Amino acid sequence: MRQVKHLLELKGNAVYAIAPEAPVLEAIRTMAERGIGALLVMRNEELVGIVSERDYARKVILKGRSSKDTPVAEIMTASPISVDPAATVDECMRLCTDQRVRHLPVMDNARVVGVVSIGDLVKAVIDDQAVEIDQLQRYIAG
Repeated sequence: MRQVKHLLELKGNAVYAIAPEAPVLEAIRTMAERGIGALLVMRNEELVGIVSERDYARKVILKGRSSKDTPVAEIMTASPISVDPAATVDECMRLCTDQRVRHLPVMDNARVVGVVSIGDLVKAVIDDQAVEIDQLQRYIAG
């Protein structure tokens, strides 16, 4: 089974982040421009949280707050669940399902080295299954 480090090798390890004191509007704008559903919240090199479109919908829109005046720190998920680069795709899928999260920061010795999303994990499972099916078909035909 593939590990997170293999996914990062394929997709890249770009990390999009925002400061905790930045306004939520800036976070939403960045997510829209990048076509992503979450941003890491970092103070310098330290991961302090994660903010997602879901956080925005539930903690700003539904509560009638202003996205211009609300800092990211007030709606982020503090101390997000993270994984090691050696974690397997299956472990990450289970973690996402059990914890009901869609994004996992990848940490190597307390340093952020990437992010994997549920979409990345599903794609990896589908790709692995396609390879296995192809191998089985070749074996049967062979």
